[in-house]
Amino acid sequence: MANLAPSGFLHIGSSDLEYRMIGPAPDSAPTIVMLHEGLGSVGLWGDFPERLQAATGAGVFAYSRAGYGGSSPAKLPRPLDYMHIEAQEVLPKLLDAIGFRCGLLVGHSDGASIAAIYAGSHQDHRLQGIALIAPHFIVEDISVNSIAEIKTTYETTNLKEKLARWHKDVDNAFYGWNGAWLDPKFRDWDISEFLAYIRVPIAILQGEADQYGTLRQVEIAKEECYCPVDVTVIPGAGHSPHREAPEATLRAIADFAEATLRTDQPQMA
Repeated sequence: MANLAPSGFLHIGSSDLEYRMIGPAPDSAPTIVMLHEGLGSVGLWGDFPERLQAATGAGVFAYSRAGYGGSSPAKLPRPLDYMHIEAQEVLPKLLDAIGFRCGLLVGHSDGASIAAIYAGSHQDHRLQGIALIAPHFIVEDISVNSIAEIKTTYETTNLKEKLARWHKDVDNAFYGWNGAWLDPKFRDWDISEFLAYIRVPIAILQGEADQYGTLRQVEIAKEECYCPVDVTVIPGAGHSPHREAPEATLRAIADFAEATLRTDQPQMA
């Protein structure tokens, strides 16, 4: 896509998705595409995209999925395979729309799961690695318990007001994610089958005190993947190490980017 503005909206499918593009455009440098968490958005990444761009020299593209940030709302209830839909239907169109030529996916939580599904279902020669922050490959008790707790918090405290800063339709964002994860049928959600088909290096960053998942997720990746899996456990961090331990998280992702991004590819002017 020529002349990708620094921020704006992309029309993908039936949704308008807000985005930010930091640094060089996809036709002139590798691109790191950032996939946010289940309650995330472009804005909730804070200054991490800018810092990642400065540390790597790559372009950094962040967007809000439908139902989040300033993007179009999602139809509720979300289908329980909503992450598969994002990975297999939306993300391929988005990568083509921005003119993605080579680079990485960096995903957090739901976004990490989406990145893993994409990499395991698309043999995309443009993709050179995936960095997964607090990924989910299966549903654990700790995940469901914490997600049930946050529903109570959302409905009884000022959490809704805080999240409303980041989402145009905060109820759509919250209940779309929360409702799917608390559906009893979601306990059977399992994307570990995709891991064996990933053909690019993987970096996994897991907070030592993650309240939404355990190191079992890392063990599953090590058991199922044939590709290299580099694991960084970040002391003192919970579910959002890029906010709770930004220096260590940035260093780990930047080192992974340096090791995996091939900058010797011919680039179009």
